Amino acid sequence: MKYTIKGKQTGVTSAMQEKAIKKISKFERFFKPDAEAVISFKIEKDRYTFETAIYSGGTIIRAEECSNDMYASMDMVVEKLERQIRKHKTKLGKKIRQEAMTPDNFYINEEIDEDESFDVVRTKRFPLKPMDVEEAILQMNLLGHDFFVFINSDTETVNVVYRRKDGKYGLIEPEF
Repeated sequence: MKYTIKGKQTGVTSAMQEKAIKKISKFERFFKPDAEAVISFKIEKDRYTFETAIYSGGTIIRAEECSNDMYASMDMVVEKLERQIRKHKTKLGKKIRQEAMTPDNFYINEEIDEDESFDVVRTKRFPLKPMDVEEAILQMNLLGHDFFVFINSDTETVNVVYRRKDGKYGLIEPEF
């Protein structure tokens, strides 16, 4: 697995890097060797944020946690990643992308209810109107939603704006 380490508003010490790689490397057995783990450290006031995203063959597993201690945040992210892999082991190993995962390593000695289904309980249809990003954010806020799908008038592609945890906005653009 290839590791990319980033520090946002902080310097990343070698001890932090080594600890993070040691914790995340336990997931290498679930992925093919060409997988990439992007590890991010961020400090804002007294909040330490640790984020990890593992990319492998189109499959992305991501976790982020904040606490008042960076090492505690690392532990919480590892637990969250373990839960995600455990919960979705069958779907990840078979249904999503077999070329990204190594299903042989998905044996977890624990009973898990694999009858979980993703039932769509409601479908909404609405016309997509070309608009700029600012108008989409305004429309999203007027509706009181956390995200809004629209056609970007600049790029003429379907985009999504969303409200982030920090109160700012994000934009999702397709990449072909």
